[in-house]
Amino acid sequence: MTESGGSTANSRLRYAVDETPSEALTLGLSLQVVTLILTPIILTPIIVLKAANHPEGVEWTVFAALLICGIATILQARPLGPIGAGYPLYMGTSGAFIGVSAAALAAGGLPLLATLVLVSSLVQFLFSARLSLFRRLITPTVGGTVIMLLAVNVFPITTDLLAGVPAGADPGATGGPLMAFAAFAAITLVSLYARGATRLWAPLIGILVGSAVAAATGMLDWTPLVNAAWFGLPGSGWPGLDLSFDARFFGLLVPFVIVTIIGAIETYGDAVAIQRVSHRTPVPVDFKVVQRALNADGVGNLLSGLAGTVPNTTYSTSISIGDLTGVAARRVALYGGVIIVLTAFLPKLPAVLQVVPDPVAGAYLFVLIVLLFRQGVRMVTAGGFGYEKGLVVCISFWVGIGFQNGVIFADHLPAWSRGVLDNGMAAGGIMAMALTLLVSLRQRGRHDVLEPSVRSLSRLRAALDGAAQGAGWDETATNRLQLAGEEAFLYLLERQSESAPRPIRIAVRPVDDVLQIELVSGPDDANLEARLGKLDEEHEIVRDVGPRILRHVAKEVRHDQFYDLDVLTVTVDTRPLV
Repeated sequence: MTESGGSTANSRLRYAVDETPSEALTLGLSLQVVTLILTPIILTPIIVLKAANHPEGVEWTVFAALLICGIATILQARPLGPIGAGYPLYMGTSGAFIGVSAAALAAGGLPLLATLVLVSSLVQFLFSARLSLFRRLITPTVGGTVIMLLAVNVFPITTDLLAGVPAGADPGATGGPLMAFAAFAAITLVSLYARGATRLWAPLIGILVGSAVAAATGMLDWTPLVNAAWFGLPGSGWPGLDLSFDARFFGLLVPFVIVTIIGAIETYGDAVAIQRVSHRTPVPVDFKVVQRALNADGVGNLLSGLAGTVPNTTYSTSISIGDLTGVAARRVALYGGVIIVLTAFLPKLPAVLQVVPDPVAGAYLFVLIVLLFRQGVRMVTAGGFGYEKGLVVCISFWVGIGFQNGVIFADHLPAWSRGVLDNGMAAGGIMAMALTLLVSLRQRGRHDVLEPSVRSLSRLRAALDGAAQGAGWDETATNRLQLAGEEAFLYLLERQSESAPRPIRIAVRPVDDVLQIELVSGPDDANLEARLGKLDEEHEIVRDVGPRILRHVAKEVRHDQFYDLDVLTVTVDTRPLV
């Protein structure tokens, strides 16, 4: 919320999140979206099983993935208590888990994978419950660094798939490279030259082109498609859980937990973004919605573990679809979730992607990890790439690369650490979080806990005066800071519960050439940022005098609301009042 309080309407939006399109439009859009996202949902577990040389589990794994992705999408659209965002967030299997899932399958089969997914999913519920606490430690900088390392981690799987040939084919034939190149070229050209919604179809178009080349060269095996039934349950059954909790489990647990956190960060970003494209006028980000989205993601992964399939996460396609079509109604996602569930009982449909040759799947995966790496770069460079952020990212990335390749004190590491530190993503992620914590401790600024009373104003003024002197501000700028801090404190004081008042924690920190006042109090339903955006200059001047003053003197006001607390951040600079 800027000082002006101005906002612009989303003129491209045809149906907002809580509006109801017609049945025909809802069903038509749902079918289009499901057609678009079925490819990654089905192909990800197939790639994982191929990478681990575990083809016998394909039917069950794909069935369970479709069933649970559909259920999780329904939960996101129609929340159940604190589970679900209430927005059109489509859920699908996560490419981020390909590397660790393949490693788990190779080490102990589907039962070990199921146990690791089940246990690591619990981290998402903790992350959601304490999102207000973790927001400074598990940052986009950490997430972006790990995503870049994740792409490096998955790359060997890509090269193995690219080199694969169907059974009975001549390993020296040119059909493999031809189909891989055709798929890669098609995906790249559509991504570069197509416009609007057509770009979203690039992966499917590439797979179709590559498979067509495979068919033309006689390297397409139709057996899985021919043998699949039109309707029914998979031939293989539930794989069960591996409850031995041996060295294999603990060696892979930390990488799984780290990738789960990265998936949670992705869901965090998607839940923020979907709120921005789903309303006709801008609204402050509701972090309670983000927490509910994380809970639904956690339920999806919990069910994935119980069912014995790969984990899922929100698809960023959700935001692209809402933005491109102008339809952000949750009803469309609800129908889409139901269609995905029904698809699980149509074995012939997933079998279509089982015939995709390894080189074509490798080309698809190559583009996927390129996009993953790009997403990581975007995350770490968002908001600038200063000296401190650069150190965190670069040190963590190359430490991860070093451990991944076994060139950093490999002979001196204790045996218990090998399973964790041999994984570059885990090693780099741990380093990134440690460095982020060090930076955060240095930037904490001065903290005070204030009694919820006007008697605390003197302590507040002293804290603000000390911060202004430390920043070298003159008297006019200091008075501006004092006024902004007092109005923010008085607003929170007014919202205190008379029966159970809670202390208000305050911190003042320098950020570039401004000062930020952060006030933390108990949770509240009203949002000051939203109130500032709706102030009417001609009405209720007396009642709104405090917020009006704050809007005038502050450069920016953010009111982040979580289930356990509210964080009010007021940014003040030294520019003169006008």
